[in-house]
Amino acid sequence: MTNLDSTSPTPEAVATPQRELHLGWALVLISIAQLMVVLDATIANIALPYIQIDLDITQANLSWIVTGYALAFGSLLLLGGRLGDLYGRRKVFMIGLVVFAVASLLGGLATSEPLLLAARGLQGLGAALASPAALALITTTFPAGPARNRAFAVYAAMSGAGAAVGLILGGWLTGTSPELFGLEIDGWRLTFLINVPIGIAAALLSPRFLKEAESHPGELDLPGAVAATLGLLGVVYGLNRAGTEGWGDGTTVACLVAGVALLAIFGFIESRVEHPLLPFRIFMNRTRASSFVAMFLAPAAMFAMFYFLSQYIQNVMGYSPLKAGVAFLPFTVGIVVGAGLASNLVNRIDPRYISGVGTLIAAGALFGFSTLPFDTSFPAEDVTGTYVTDILPFIIMMAFGMGLTFVPVTLTAVHHLRSEESGIGSGVLNTAQQVGGALGLAVLATVATQTFTDRGKELAAAGAQAGGPQLSPEQMEKFQAIAQQQVFTEGSTQAFLVGSILMLAASVVIWVFLDVKHEELATDGPEGVVAH
Repeated sequence: MTNLDSTSPTPEAVATPQRELHLGWALVLISIAQLMVVLDATIANIALPYIQIDLDITQANLSWIVTGYALAFGSLLLLGGRLGDLYGRRKVFMIGLVVFAVASLLGGLATSEPLLLAARGLQGLGAALASPAALALITTTFPAGPARNRAFAVYAAMSGAGAAVGLILGGWLTGTSPELFGLEIDGWRLTFLINVPIGIAAALLSPRFLKEAESHPGELDLPGAVAATLGLLGVVYGLNRAGTEGWGDGTTVACLVAGVALLAIFGFIESRVEHPLLPFRIFMNRTRASSFVAMFLAPAAMFAMFYFLSQYIQNVMGYSPLKAGVAFLPFTVGIVVGAGLASNLVNRIDPRYISGVGTLIAAGALFGFSTLPFDTSFPAEDVTGTYVTDILPFIIMMAFGMGLTFVPVTLTAVHHLRSEESGIGSGVLNTAQQVGGALGLAVLATVATQTFTDRGKELAAAGAQAGGPQLSPEQMEKFQAIAQQQVFTEGSTQAFLVGSILMLAASVVIWVFLDVKHEELATDGPEGVVAH
């Protein structure tokens, strides 16, 4: 084996003010693109009631505005990553941004439900092209060591804070109705239109600040691409549906079975073709495989936190949409601080300790959320937590822990990948995050729903047995509202408790299997290249 010291300065790696400025703008472009892609998963959430009224969308179809984006994004990530490897990551990154911007324009101008849903699917396609290419571009643009660590810190912060930023931005934009050329624009349309100038500008500036990585021409594994895309589509849709319709729903079961079967066929295809879409050798590295597993488990708990906590803050505590978005602002601050600290520590401390501590802090935060007060005895009392004591400390803990976790895990997931496989490796990491989030939400929603059902039956039975004077319709309506809030809170606390267990599982994976040394992370090159 040839030993190379890849930490020796090269002409490209020598720090100069001009080069640092160039890298700074490159990081701005990549970060803006990643933030735009991630926040679009939540920015439309707060606008849903307004969209429903304007476009006359049924309640049953309303969730497709969110689900359609997640389905397209999650199912096409592997294909998007591989296309970057084959045809150039900067090129695919730019195409993804343009597709995303055009889809956002169509969504903002949509006059019917089918056009809006089609635009959301097209947004998912653009995101699936841009996101893995953005991550791969970091590895090809920034030299190994502190510069790359800082870049990954910003990338991880954008990925983690995007959901919270989406809630804040969505709440603010939805509440506005500006005029343009004498025409009043509905606020919800701005949640889509805001992406248009950002995406186009980032695409146009990419050739100036992003170096095109060496392309690796080869055959695109079309059978594998079709099997992987349809398989992931079935799994992601099935998991999303399980969270609302239950695991026993026929469509849920059929989609999950079909998705798993197609992924098994995909695995068979990949083992036979000369140029596989997903080379299985990228899983042979223990550090990388454990990073993928950790990135599967951690977002499973974090995404569910946003789902339940945003509803609790609005439906139980009575916060307005904008105020609820602002309530998550400390999360964005915490994850930026945690990611910044992790990027500095990873130069001196092994990733296992940084991410291991981060996941333990996050698990503690989820356990803290599980202690939210409630009263589901009969008659239920109106018990509500306070933001400062029951929510804010754990939001900060969760954000800081995730910041410590995401930076080292992202670094170790793509470290020492072959140049021709960095795109698909990035796609696998993003896919693990998306599928893990969908699975986590489905599992925790099932836990919460079961609690809702059981406790609701118990309260109804207790009310029937209590007897006494009959309640007036107003009193009954008030009691039912309080009971629903308390039952929702108890179900959410159970979901948070299970979420803390998932986070502890991620921590165990990291402590046991993530054994790469921090000195090795400062080296470049494919596996087998060792620094001394």
